[in-house]
Amino acid sequence: MMPSRSADTLFQLIHSLQKGEKRNFKLYVKRNSSNEDLKIIQLFDAIDKMQEYDEGALLKKLQFTKKEQLANRKAHLYKQILASLRLLESNNNIDIQLHEQLDYARILYNKGLYLQSLKALEKTKENARARHQDSFLLQAIFLEKKIEALHITRSLKDRARQLAEESSGLMDELALTNHLSNLALELYGWYINHGHVRNPADEDALNLFFQHSVPHEPSSLKGFYQKLYLYQSYCWYAFIRLDYLMYYRYTQKWVDVFHEEPSMIQVETGHYIRGMHNLISAHFDLRNYEKFEKTLQTFEKFAQNDFVKNSENNSIQVFVYLYTAEINRHFMQGTFDEGLKIVPHITEKLKEYSLYLDTHRVLVFYYKIASLYFGSGDYDNTVTFLTKIINWKLNLRNDLQCYARLLHLIAHYELGNYDLLEYLTKSVYRFMAKMENLSLVEEEIFQFLRKAFNLSPRELKPEFEKLLAKLKQIENNKFESRAFAYLDIISWLESKISGQKVQDVIRAKYLERRKIKQSKATEIL
Repeated sequence: MMPSRSADTLFQLIHSLQKGEKRNFKLYVKRNSSNEDLKIIQLFDAIDKMQEYDEGALLKKLQFTKKEQLANRKAHLYKQILASLRLLESNNNIDIQLHEQLDYARILYNKGLYLQSLKALEKTKENARARHQDSFLLQAIFLEKKIEALHITRSLKDRARQLAEESSGLMDELALTNHLSNLALELYGWYINHGHVRNPADEDALNLFFQHSVPHEPSSLKGFYQKLYLYQSYCWYAFIRLDYLMYYRYTQKWVDVFHEEPSMIQVETGHYIRGMHNLISAHFDLRNYEKFEKTLQTFEKFAQNDFVKNSENNSIQVFVYLYTAEINRHFMQGTFDEGLKIVPHITEKLKEYSLYLDTHRVLVFYYKIASLYFGSGDYDNTVTFLTKIINWKLNLRNDLQCYARLLHLIAHYELGNYDLLEYLTKSVYRFMAKMENLSLVEEEIFQFLRKAFNLSPRELKPEFEKLLAKLKQIENNKFESRAFAYLDIISWLESKISGQKVQDVIRAKYLERRKIKQSKATEIL
C-alpha cells in the first residue's frame, strides 16, 4: 500500500502550495494585518513545518490558541489562503476572470448603475463567447434580462425579444453539451469499472447504450465543447470494444479540435493532456512507431510550457502520461532493462503525488512496472509490484485485478515455487471465473499450468509449443485480444521455447517490423 497523507484539509492545502504561493499568501494577509491575521500566519507556519498533521503538537506550538478556538482559526486561514490564490490565478484562468466580471456587473447593478452594469455584462459576454464558456454567457444574459425587465434602460429596440431568443437558443445548446459530456463520462466510468468488453453480451449491452445515447446527426453539432465530448465518447466506445483503429481516429479528432483553436489549450489543459495521452496510446496499440515518437515529442515539448509547469494539477497529469508513454515505448521496443532505470523516479513521484493521484492511476503504474520486471526476467520484483495490486482492497478495475493475478501466477511458475502453484492456480481460476473474466486464452493457460509442474524439463518444450500453436489460432479473435493487450503471452511462450528472455524476443520482433516498414517505404519511393 502507498503511504497515506494526512486527511486534514487545511494541512493538504498548505502542503500543496508552491514557494511563490506561500510568499504571496503572507503578503496578502499582511496588507490588512490585524492581531488575528498575525495569529493565522503563525498557524500557517506551524502546519507548513509538519510532516503529518498532529493537532496535539500544533496546540503546544500555538500557546495563544485554545483547543476550542482552533477550528475557527483553521477555517479563517483556509478562506484566506483561497482568497490569496484567487488573486494569483485570476490572470491565468478564464473561469475566475468571468466570475469576477459577473461580480462587478452585479455590484454595479446593486448600486443602481444599470447602464454601467449592462456595459460590464456586454464585455463579459464577449469574453465568454471567445472561449466557448456558455454557462457564464447564460448567467450574463439572465442578469441582463433582469435589468431590462425591472428598469427602463432605453436600450436597443426589440432588445427584450433578442434576449429571449438568445437565452432559449443557448439553453438548447447547453442541454446538448451536457448530454454529450454525460455520455463521455459514463463510457469512461464503464471502462474504469469493467475494462474492455469480455464477450458478445458485453458488447451488445455497450452498443445498445451507445446507439441509444449518441446524437444521430453529429454533423449538426456546434462549438468546441460539443465536438470535444462527442469525440471523447467515440474514443471510449472504441477503446472498450478494442477497436484500436476507430480509437486512433477519434483520439486524433479530439486533439485536432484543440489544434484548430489553440487558445482553448490553456482553457482546457486537462482535456488536451488527456487527448494527447490517448493519441500516443493509440499509436502504441497499433504499433505506429514513427507516429508514436513524433506525437510523444510534441507532448514533451508541450510539457515545458509555463502554464503546465506552474500548475500542480497539469504537472501531475503530464507526469502520469509522459511516464506511461515512456514505459510503453520500452514495451514496444523490447528494451525492458533500459526501462527499469526510470522505475525509481516513478515510484518516488508516486509517493510525492500520493495526495493527488487516484487509485486507478497508481494501479496501472504498478502493473506496468511489474510487466517491465517480468520482461527483463526479474520475477521477484514482478511479484512485489503485483502483490501491491492484489492486496488493494478497492473494487476497481476488475480486469486489472484479474491479469495481475494471472501474471503473478506465471511469475511464481518462473521462480519455481511449485509448492504454491497448485493453490495459486485454483485461487486465480476461481477469482477470474467469479469476475466472469475467463476467456479461451486464460482457460488454455490454466490447463497448461496445471499440467506443467508435473512435467520434466524435456517434456515441457513440446507442451509450450502446443500452447503457442493454440494461442496463435485465436490471437486475432476480437474477444481474445483483451488478454493479449494485458499480457504478451505469445512472446513469453516463444521465449520459453527459444531459451531467450522475453525482452529479447520482443526486441527481435520490433526490429523485424521496423525493417519491413522501411523496406515498404523504400519500394513506394
